[in-house]
Amino acid sequence: MRKRRFVPQICKNEEKIVIYKTIQTTCKIIRKKNVKLFAIWSRKVYICSVFKSRKMYRYNIKELMQWKLSGNRKPLIVLGARQVGKTWLIQEFGKQEYKQTVYINFEKMKAVQNLFEEDFDVQRILTSLSVFARPAINSNDTLIVFDEIQAAAGGLTALKYFQEDAPEYHIIAAGSLLGVNLHQGVSFPVGKVDFMYLKPLSFLEFLNAIDEERLADLLENPDWKIVNVFKDKLVGYLRYYLFLGGMPEVVSHFVENRDFRMARLLQRKILTSYQNDFSKHAPKEIVPRINMVWKSIPSQLSKENKKFVYGVIKEGARAKEFELAIQWLLDCGLLHQCFRISKPDMPLSAYQDLSAFKLYHNDVGLLAAMAKLPLKTILDGNAIFTEFKGALTENFVIQQLLLNEDNDIYYWTNENSTAEVDFVIQNEDEIIPIEVKSGTNIKSVSFKFFCEKYKPIKAIRTSLNDYKQEEWMINLPLYAINSI
Repeated sequence: MRKRRFVPQICKNEEKIVIYKTIQTTCKIIRKKNVKLFAIWSRKVYICSVFKSRKMYRYNIKELMQWKLSGNRKPLIVLGARQVGKTWLIQEFGKQEYKQTVYINFEKMKAVQNLFEEDFDVQRILTSLSVFARPAINSNDTLIVFDEIQAAAGGLTALKYFQEDAPEYHIIAAGSLLGVNLHQGVSFPVGKVDFMYLKPLSFLEFLNAIDEERLADLLENPDWKIVNVFKDKLVGYLRYYLFLGGMPEVVSHFVENRDFRMARLLQRKILTSYQNDFSKHAPKEIVPRINMVWKSIPSQLSKENKKFVYGVIKEGARAKEFELAIQWLLDCGLLHQCFRISKPDMPLSAYQDLSAFKLYHNDVGLLAAMAKLPLKTILDGNAIFTEFKGALTENFVIQQLLLNEDNDIYYWTNENSTAEVDFVIQNEDEIIPIEVKSGTNIKSVSFKFFCEKYKPIKAIRTSLNDYKQEEWMINLPLYAINSI
């Protein structure tokens, strides 16, 4: 049978929904007030503005679909640092997959902050929520969203009773790690909820946002001969990504205006809001130390040896002074910690050295903004990859590796620290050393020493060079690091 070709059409009626069924997929097309086209195609979510081509695609939509269709679905908590797009993603998911979404933001809607204080009677709570629903809440076609749930007393505990007494309802709760991980004195519904972690846009999501969906698809399933044809274009976009990062507001504004200077202003605004959150949410006694750790990150990563050194914060500093501050930043999702291992054996966690670690930023673009990386580096060939000892490149790599939650990520040094491998990951029963090269000079004595000593089945060197498989390792282009 011949396959029918999908041809998108725009509905003339404002709220009309048309469903096109083909052999391969089902697509919905909606026209609304400020939206020209909204389509679901192969489970990808796109939004195009009326006047400009502006697309945002998050791979997490697949995870949300799996959650919805699961036979053992529990209330879902979506976690992530502030401003990574949690609210946007949940609302778009509600628009495409449900007849209606009942959205409650407990920080903004103070009148409902006591919704759970009287008791945890699910039917009473649903009756109260019906005020916000048109038509009435239906367990089959209504998504209930509790945003900033940490602002509602008893909110997290209430999720337990939804799971036990009304599992047929679709409940998503969202909250930054600032609120959820640090909310003291609250019973946490262990085993009664599912979790999803949202991070800044990946490089592939960035390519989708700037209308390069075909390049993103190519990197998902790479044919290296074809990939090499587009090398210059991909390296150019990677330069953009190292400067802009993956914060949705920054990327969205850049897509519309192609203005790097305004993007940098937005990054500074986000960094300022983070620092304001330190004072708002952290215990007062550790706020100064949180700020000191936070401000030291560019300096820590600009060293040849990127191991975190307390003395960089201040002379004579010791671990016990800053451990709580570091943990607070980790809990917020603003930093990622990578521990040293002494030996690349299974499991890697058994060989980690808790006294030696590196701290990476949650977003490479925000790191560039903190370091005040000048705009001219984007235009200056590949200088951006080698700026301050290749810190941006290394931060980019771990940021992409962390998107796969199955990856346990460490780094390796020998006992006297004369040899180092940037990353060693464990994915199920596979251990893979990864050497990061920020340019085309790919010589690495340490990496060669490691591979000769431990003989890993698979070893990766990632650089600006083309894909090449050698006898003892694979050279993987930086822009294709997702393919590990």
